[in-house]
Amino acid sequence: MKNGFISTPTKSPIVRHPSARDLSIVMPTISVDENNASVVEIFSQHRDLVSLVVLQQQRPMGLISRHIFMSQMSKPYHRELYEKKSCIAFMDKEPLIVEAETVIEKLALMAVEAGDKTLADGFIIISNGAFLGWGSGLDLMRMMVDLQSEKNRNIMQSIEYASVIQRAMLSTSRDNMSSALTDACLVWEPRDVVGGDFYHFTHFEGGWFAAVADCTGHGVPGAFLTLIASSTLAQALVQHGPQDPALLLSEVNRSIKQSLGQHTAADRLSESDDGMDATFFWFDTSTSILTSAGAKISLFVLMPEHDEVVMVDGERIGLGYVATPLNAHWSNSTTTLSRNTIVFAATDGIIDQIGGSRNIAFGKRRIRTAMLANRHLPMSAFAETLMGEQKAYQGAHLRRDDLTFFAFRVH
Repeated sequence: MKNGFISTPTKSPIVRHPSARDLSIVMPTISVDENNASVVEIFSQHRDLVSLVVLQQQRPMGLISRHIFMSQMSKPYHRELYEKKSCIAFMDKEPLIVEAETVIEKLALMAVEAGDKTLADGFIIISNGAFLGWGSGLDLMRMMVDLQSEKNRNIMQSIEYASVIQRAMLSTSRDNMSSALTDACLVWEPRDVVGGDFYHFTHFEGGWFAAVADCTGHGVPGAFLTLIASSTLAQALVQHGPQDPALLLSEVNRSIKQSLGQHTAADRLSESDDGMDATFFWFDTSTSILTSAGAKISLFVLMPEHDEVVMVDGERIGLGYVATPLNAHWSNSTTTLSRNTIVFAATDGIIDQIGGSRNIAFGKRRIRTAMLANRHLPMSAFAETLMGEQKAYQGAHLRRDDLTFFAFRVH
């Protein structure tokens, strides 16, 4: 037992019809009679605990998400106001609850219908109405991948299904972005039905945090790595907050290396060498200061009073790879953004795309030129213009990689 609960699903042989029971994880719970101070204590004792099940006489009443709970309790005066109140104050009263014998295929459909909260916070498993254990959305994904492989189902059906799950994972960030920013654009185009690029956006009191990342590969392998990376980023944000992007890069690097067993020591040979490039940034709305840190991804910044785009370059080391040290550190850059400044971040899918009469990469220069030429346009129109230029440049060449970019204008 590690950290007070079993950290892997119960080992049961996968037979013809694996069920939710195979995903059940024994974990700490809390009684409905306890207060929020007890919730804080449990989450503090169990750093890896994603969610906390609330029980009333062994019957589940709801699920407390670490991310939501800690975000609420960190707000001014919330701890004083809510610490002595019932633990149901921030409880999800309608989590996904399934019987232990629910077959995995049906469980996966139920998880998709329940929305991205089930993928992030997990689900509750019961037996004859009594609590049995908690199930991880990531473990459900892994089992679905195993089943698809074992049964040799139609590949496209598997990919389409993975696409539904990946888009559900990204939908919350897209919605948060739309509600927080008045002039912004986001383009996410996987080369295949699913892809290895992902983005993250969370609005906090006093500002917002965003990430644009490019995981190794594309298609299903890349998409699977995005789930691992996105989950570790969400946990790092809960534990450390959003204001130190460099620290978050370090934490995600450490988590990916540990999750994939990618060690640098000579006596620990790794079976894989996967990771990601990323840029993380925090924008303080009261000071208009942008704090950013990059791992092989740069920011493009265009001030309204300037006729040149300034590059805020990322450091030339990726996250999670075998060659990246476990204790690698990144540095923050700070930039004060005046009103109407445009900031642009992109994965290498658009930069490295081959095209044109000389069959060379699209490059960063064309992005800078497009920003200068279209600085007067709303960001949505700028995105359409840039994509039009990129597709015209690509011509008959095949798309090389997934393509993602995010841009916003300061107001």
